[in-house]
Amino acid sequence: MIYITGDCHGEYRRFNRQVFPEQREMTRNDYVMVCGDFGYWDTSKEQEWWRYWLSQRSFTLLWVDGNHENYDMLAELPVEEWHGGNVQYIAPNVIHLMRGQVYEIEGLKFFTFGGARSHDIQDGILDPEAPDFKEKYRKLIKARALFRVKHLSWWEEEMPDEAEFEEGRKNLARNDWQVDFIVTHCTASSTQAMFGTGLFQPDKLTAYLEEIKQTCQYRKWFFGHYHDNRNVTEKDIMLYEQIIRIH
Repeated sequence: MIYITGDCHGEYRRFNRQVFPEQREMTRNDYVMVCGDFGYWDTSKEQEWWRYWLSQRSFTLLWVDGNHENYDMLAELPVEEWHGGNVQYIAPNVIHLMRGQVYEIEGLKFFTFGGARSHDIQDGILDPEAPDFKEKYRKLIKARALFRVKHLSWWEEEMPDEAEFEEGRKNLARNDWQVDFIVTHCTASSTQAMFGTGLFQPDKLTAYLEEIKQTCQYRKWFFGHYHDNRNVTEKDIMLYEQIIRIH
């Protein structure tokens, strides 16, 4: 069995047995995928407890990264091979699916590509090493501004680099640009335009995903990021709290 859901932001109650009773019939050879913003943030006691709790689930949890992950922590994890693509293990059954990979799971091919540009940074990104950091921080907090802090709540790695884009092209070419499912955090520019009403602007990542959309043959494309559950098209599915079975 394979299920898929949207952003978690470090809150995993949707995976308890009351909300997700299907897991009673699942084993570690069954999967739940998260479309980014998994919530790999820090080493606080709370987050460590949640990661231990996830490690006790009967199923294997797979996730692509979003724009709310701690990329300094991710960089410390070794990269290993799993089902044909590169991964990083958070626990034996909690696995980060890396950007531009193609995995074969239960006879199905999945192309994954995490990351997204943050939309809640209109008032700036602060550098904690700057001499005026504390003053600026207090002012922005008082103004209830939308801002982030480098290496504390924002990482430039939320947006992919050219090497990651090329990795995706290379792996799709090896599979003749045909997969069963695409799993990302944000989505292609044209798909985003169908529901964004100008709120979400295209960028280099949505443009890259547009290239994938126009070139790759796929059955369904699942993505998170936009905090809604919606069938944008017959093939392009936006997910948030909903958990749906895809196989």
